[in-house]
Amino acid sequence: MSRAQALLHAWPVDMRDDLPLALWDSASVAAATDGQASHAFQASGVEMDSRDVRPGDVFVALKGEAMDGHKFIAAAFTKGAVAAITDRPVDFPHVLVKDTTEALHALAHAARERSTAVRIAVTGSVGKTGVKEAIFASLDRSSRGAAHRSVRSYNNHVGVPLSLARMPARAEYGVFEMGMNHAGEIAPLADHVRPHVALITTIAPAHIENLGSMEAIAEEKAQIFTGLVKGGTAVIPADSEYTDQIVAIAREFDVKVVTFGRSQNADIRLLDAITTPNGGSIVTADLGDTRLCYSVAEPGEHWISNSLGVMAAVQAAGGDLASAGLALAEMGGLKGRGARFDVAAAGGKALLLDESYNANPASMRATLKVVGQTPAHRRVAVLGSMGELGDFAESFHRQLAEPIVDAKIDQVILVGDDMCHLAAELGKLGRGTLGFPPVFAHCEDTAEAISELEQFGLANGDVVLVKGSNFHGLGSLVSHFTSVTE
Repeated sequence: MSRAQALLHAWPVDMRDDLPLALWDSASVAAATDGQASHAFQASGVEMDSRDVRPGDVFVALKGEAMDGHKFIAAAFTKGAVAAITDRPVDFPHVLVKDTTEALHALAHAARERSTAVRIAVTGSVGKTGVKEAIFASLDRSSRGAAHRSVRSYNNHVGVPLSLARMPARAEYGVFEMGMNHAGEIAPLADHVRPHVALITTIAPAHIENLGSMEAIAEEKAQIFTGLVKGGTAVIPADSEYTDQIVAIAREFDVKVVTFGRSQNADIRLLDAITTPNGGSIVTADLGDTRLCYSVAEPGEHWISNSLGVMAAVQAAGGDLASAGLALAEMGGLKGRGARFDVAAAGGKALLLDESYNANPASMRATLKVVGQTPAHRRVAVLGSMGELGDFAESFHRQLAEPIVDAKIDQVILVGDDMCHLAAELGKLGRGTLGFPPVFAHCEDTAEAISELEQFGLANGDVVLVKGSNFHGLGSLVSHFTSVTE
């Protein structure tokens, strides 16, 4: 036997080598959904929105209250779909099933069962998308591309099973985001994924209108632990006033509890954090059996806490902590969730911080603090009202006056009806308010806010924060000013 042949025989055997390269084929989809395939096919993806179909996708024709995906089957094939999952015969390659929503769930469960991937679930009132992306980047680096995650904010009753159905059989890790608006929504999502690790980022008054109290929000978020596999790990923030409540719920299940934060009792504990010139941090953490120093590119104290949660989840999943440190050092802001743009301004460029996707009282305070710590010629905040606060809306909007003043915001542009409460509070501020009362304008919609910001006129060195609940469409303001630059 030659040396080359000997080396081939010595090549390590990986059980994943026996798994199919295609994400799904006609036989596996039919078997998973108890359906009947009209044609043979191989698919590289799964999609439910015909506008997002890419060549090689299976299109799932879901039926909603207002829309029936079967109407868009032809459009999906025009975009390159290889097959559809339908509840009626169609003139295209398809798998016929009784119910397409149930078929999507069955496909998700089949993807889960055929894979040996370690599954991580992430929820929380603030920061879950960024933390999900950081965990994915950490595990994808160490596994050399064998990690999978939910894209965008696919975190609801449709997005989670869709993300699970997209997980390749050869994946070593799967990271899934879970969100909620009402009580009873997290547990079914956790049951779909059945994670080995479940992380809660933080508890804040998001969706308090629907849940009624902070305790109820904590209770609902903790339902993510109901889906944990036996012996799994619950990762819990140690610095919340609801930590004890969440830990008690987790301990009802046969799981390991790991806490993270600044608390002396935290299992993953912050030892030191130093702000870097670019606004990020150098963090030193105690991980129990070791200490680790790493950089966090994302600015703000909230990302120091987030990074500890990332480290806890990666460690619990059996990932590489050094890779996690490198991933955190290279993380960039996501569109609508911290992305930074240089935009055209008189005499040079201004910095625009895009936080246009979502807003709640905790995230508003955190991002305003980041702006206050960012060197600037002038500071501008375009703030849309925060949704789903119910009877708490007036007080939470009024309370934003203090962090605005603390951040030394020069110009505030308010968008939306509920921002009238903040406008009233800012209107009370006189020159005696720490010597820094901001100038403000209250706009009816995003178009008016664009006009107001253009009239204000950006100058070289300005910093502009754009943040609000997604229904305001402040992303169009970001697109307007960034397209001017491009």
